[in-house]
Amino acid sequence: MRHVIALDVGGTGMKAALVGADGELLHQARRATGRERGPEAVVESILGFAAELRAHGEEQFGQPAVAAGVAVPGIVDARNGIAAYSANLGWRDVPLRRLLGDRLGGVPVALGHDVRTGGLAEGRIGAGRGADRFFFVPLGTGIAGAIGIDGGVEEGAHGFAGEIGHIVVRPGGTPCPCGQRGCLERFASAAAVSQAWAEASDDPSADAAGCAKAVEAGDARAVAVWQEAVDALADGLVTALTLLDPRTLIIGGGLAEAGETLFTPLRAAVEQRVTFQKLPSIVPAALGDTAGCLGAGLLAWDLLATGSTDTIDRSEVTT
Repeated sequence: MRHVIALDVGGTGMKAALVGADGELLHQARRATGRERGPEAVVESILGFAAELRAHGEEQFGQPAVAAGVAVPGIVDARNGIAAYSANLGWRDVPLRRLLGDRLGGVPVALGHDVRTGGLAEGRIGAGRGADRFFFVPLGTGIAGAIGIDGGVEEGAHGFAGEIGHIVVRPGGTPCPCGQRGCLERFASAAAVSQAWAEASDDPSADAAGCAKAVEAGDARAVAVWQEAVDALADGLVTALTLLDPRTLIIGGGLAEAGETLFTPLRAAVEQRVTFQKLPSIVPAALGDTAGCLGAGLLAWDLLATGSTDTIDRSEVTT
C-alpha cells in the first residue's frame, strides 16, 4: 500500500503517522523530542523516529514510504527545506529536508510550519472543507494563524504570513517577547487566560480550562477574565478579516475546547465590531491534535503530485 510518513514536531513531543493516499491514518505514534538534551539531540530524535516509521511501513505494507512531510515550529524556510529558528527547540538553520531525505533513502521530503500545516489540513479536509478562503487560528500557548486560499496556505514573502498573535490590540499594554506591547496573544491565548485566571482566583495552579468551567458556573471573576480575552480576540479577528476577507474563520487550540462557552460570546463580539466587512462563519476546528500530522501528510502527497521532488540542500547544520 502506497503511503507517506507524516511528522508533527512540537516543543516537547512529536506526533507521527503513516498516511495513505486517501488521507487515512494507517499508523500513529508519539515520541518525546528530547529537547532537554539540546538541539542536536532533537534533530537526531526526529531522524530516528522517521527511520522507525519507514521500517514499520515496509514491514506492514510491503514497501517503504514514497515521501515524507514534516511540520516544525518557529521560523521555517519551506522553499529551501530549512528549519531556520525555534526558541523552544533551540535550533538554527537546520537543513531538515536534506537530513530526512538522506536518512529515509532519498525519498522526497516536504517541510512546513506547524500552524500553517495544521491549517492546510483543517482547510482542505477539516472545518474549512469547501471554503475557497479561510483563516485558521489555534489558541494555544501563543496565537498564530494560517491563511487559506483555494486549497493551499499562504506563506508570505518571508514565511511570516498569518502571525495574528502579534497584532497589537491593546497599545501600550502587556510587554510581549516579540518586543511590542499589547499583542493579541498576551490577552487571548490559553496561556494568557490561565495566567489571568490564576491571578483573579488567587490560585497559582488555575488554568484556562478551569476558567471556562467557572464561567459556566457563573463565577463573576471568571466571567470578567473570559470576557477580556474574548474582546481582545474579537479585535484581532476583525483586523484579520478586514485584511483577508475570509469566508470561514476556524478557531482551534486548547481554548477552543471550551466549545460554546467561547464561540457564543466570540461570534457576538465579532458581529458587534464589523461595519462594512462581510461576517464570516466562525467555526471550531474539526481535526484536533491530528491536524498537524494530516497536514504533513498532505504536504508529502502534494510534493509527489507536483513532481517537486528535489531534496538537494547544501546547507550545514548550525545549532
